[in-house]
Amino acid sequence: MESIYKYRFGRVMYYRAAAFIGIFILLGWLLYHLYAGGFISAWFTSCVVALIALMALSIPRRIVVTEEKVEVRCLLDITEVRREEIAAVRRVDNRRMKWFIPLFGGYGFFGYYGHYLDLRRFERVKLYASEWRNFVEITDIYEERLFVSCSEADRLVAELTPPDGNRREEDDDEEDGEESVADEAARRAPSGDKAAE
Repeated sequence: MESIYKYRFGRVMYYRAAAFIGIFILLGWLLYHLYAGGFISAWFTSCVVALIALMALSIPRRIVVTEEKVEVRCLLDITEVRREEIAAVRRVDNRRMKWFIPLFGGYGFFGYYGHYLDLRRFERVKLYASEWRNFVEITDIYEERLFVSCSEADRLVAELTPPDGNRREEDDDEEDGEESVADEAARRAPSGDKAAE
């Protein structure tokens, strides 16, 4: 049985893509008039066309889950993870994603996709999202992490979670530690207020 989760692009994403295209056109127009007939104009135009073409080929379209694997299908690129190689699947809070910066890929041009650097763990991850929310992290047995956005994130997590459950992650330990510190501070705060009275 095959499950399909389609990427949906909001109005904001179309505005961002239009802004990127507008900036490229404006830069091309400026270079054309500043360096008329020079090699810089031709070089810039060729680079921009190649960059837009490469980015367009990697725009995420859908997530397909089959019995054997999960695939992130882009216009001309497919990223796949075999189901038996999935070690953990979990939802990720948007606050956690603020530590991600693009290394090579799109940031706002019809989505967020490509290779990103996770500054918190200082490692390279793959990201395929049409919006900056509803993130799901898929970790395989080789410690490779893939992040996708999905409007039905809970359903995707339930479908992909390994039969024997998720493997414990370092981030889980850190988050548990942060919660216990916050709980301890909350318990001490009321007792301090009573002592002050």
